Amino acid sequence: MTIKSDIEKKETLHNKNQAQSKIKKIKEKLKQVQLELDQKNDKLLRTCADVENFRKRTEKELLFREEETKKKYISELIELHELLKKAIDDENSKQGLILIMQNIEKFFEREEIKHIDCVGKSFDHNLHHAVTTVEREECEDNIVVEEVKKGYLIGDKILRPSQVIVVKNNKENEKVVEKNE
Repeated sequence: MTIKSDIEKKETLHNKNQAQSKIKKIKEKLKQVQLELDQKNDKLLRTCADVENFRKRTEKELLFREEETKKKYISELIELHELLKKAIDDENSKQGLILIMQNIEKFFEREEIKHIDCVGKSFDHNLHHAVTTVEREECEDNIVVEEVKKGYLIGDKILRPSQVIVVKNNKENEKVVEKNE
């Protein structure tokens, strides 16, 4: 029984050593995984901080640009205000008004603000807002015949659509008349 007991002890010891070796390998693997996790967590935190800093910086830049744009346009308005005051005080106010209009036109040119040319052209819902329609037999349908309020583009983008009167000939009545003849 001692031999059997010795063999059992050796097997138990061997199994114990194998188990401890496996545990040691698992602990090493766990440390490695924990280290990788810590590194990835650190990278994630840094990335989040970078994104937050970028958001704050962008927000700050937008506010700065808004303020600069506001200053620019207020400065232009102040200039026009002073010219209007001079025109009111001047005995020949028409000359002052001409100067003001020239100033405004120069401003429009600098800012690429253009009037939408629409009379005699086809109605375009992107550029025009029809305030009413009229019947005119001498004109084709959907032609702008009158501009009620000017429209403007800034660059290629619509700033304000033109308010227009558009020709709409009643084709239904013409067809009925033709059938009755």
